[in-house]
Amino acid sequence: MVRVAGPWTHRDVSANGIRLHVAELGDGPLVLLLHGFPEFWWSWRHQLTALAEAGYRAVAVDLRGYGDSDKPPRGYDGFTLAGDIAGLVKALGAQRAHLVGHAWGGSIAWTVAALHPRVVSSVSVLSAPHPLVTRRGFRRHPRRNSHVLRFQLPLHPERWLTAENGLQVAKLLSAWSGPKWRSAPEFDEVIRRCRQAMTVPGVAHSALEYYRWAVRSQLRSDGRRFAEAVDKQVQVPVLQIHGALDPVVPESAARDSLPWLGPSSEFRYLPEVGHFPNQEASHTTSRLITEFLQKQS
Repeated sequence: MVRVAGPWTHRDVSANGIRLHVAELGDGPLVLLLHGFPEFWWSWRHQLTALAEAGYRAVAVDLRGYGDSDKPPRGYDGFTLAGDIAGLVKALGAQRAHLVGHAWGGSIAWTVAALHPRVVSSVSVLSAPHPLVTRRGFRRHPRRNSHVLRFQLPLHPERWLTAENGLQVAKLLSAWSGPKWRSAPEFDEVIRRCRQAMTVPGVAHSALEYYRWAVRSQLRSDGRRFAEAVDKQVQVPVLQIHGALDPVVPESAARDSLPWLGPSSEFRYLPEVGHFPNQEASHTTSRLITEFLQKQS
């Protein structure tokens, strides 16, 4: 159901003790594309083709617990998720990769750059402040993060997400996106595929575990160790892309990531775009990423 046909090749890769499903297209320097919630690898379909045409080996992965990747009962902490991606780089036969992440995928990209800097050539993040900014935001902006608080409950959020064939996924995508994209011809297909992907057995629980660890770890020793581990300036350039109409992550949060930015970093602000720049403004986002990567070569 999630192995959508296209010009890309689907395959399974073993990394960090689990099996990860990837879609791959092109040859050249490796670019790893990390999706956010409530999506799966297919959210990068436009960037897969654009990056391949620009001379890159583009690989979109279903993160741990999503899509057709393994869904183990644990391992949704920042340390393990970063280990998945660092291991994936090596499993794909590369020494380093350009990491491109949206939302949760962006948070993971920041974390990999801090914990496994040797495998990272650059970081591009969409709607994704530095993890320490995000952690502070859970406490400071509870109304904006009401979905995060809802997700802390046991069992009920899983039922809520999967009820009526993932109806709440459709509502979240609509609420978090800009009005221009909501009226686009492809939006119905995006809704349909993301609803299907969330109803794959185990996905809803795994997706919620990301949020649960992020919140609950703030009161535990593993959370303090994580905060200390990522509290360092990234040593590679960082591209930040942010939608002006993002209701989940305000522009101020993205700009608060300044202390952790590496050299020659850039910030790009997209008008009329909500929380999903890679889908809402696919051509512009692909161009910005490609131009940024070309500067690193």
